[in-house]
Amino acid sequence: MASALLVTLVAAVAVLAAGVEAQCPKPSDLRPLNGTRVCAQLYADNSPYYDQCCAGAVLVVPPNSDAPYMPRGWSARASSLVVGTRCELTVWSRRGKKGDSRKFGAGAVPRLQEVRRGLFGDWNDAIRGYYCTCK
Repeated sequence: MASALLVTLVAAVAVLAAGVEAQCPKPSDLRPLNGTRVCAQLYADNSPYYDQCCAGAVLVVPPNSDAPYMPRGWSARASSLVVGTRCELTVWSRRGKKGDSRKFGAGAVPRLQEVRRGLFGDWNDAIRGYYCTCK
């Protein structure tokens, strides 16, 4: 009985661990159908459940993108992001590349509300400008 419970518990933990960033693509997967490189993708929605993050509208950021002002409809909207392999995304909290800034290296950030911005804030719905480069 105890060993069956242990096996069930281990299987449940494995399923939870596998789903921790299931919805967010891997950095190496950031390529559109034509095969060109993508520096980053910003997502409008996140969720309390990690396997449901990186959802909603997607803003695709090409390499060497310099946007001191977010595209229409994207100012203070990003809740999740993924940065491509060998790329770096720098973001700002105010228009015109002002305010707080933060650099994100390759990887997924399914919940920007878990990334601190200053003493009391976070990066959820706070990005108002960006610069993205790849090597």
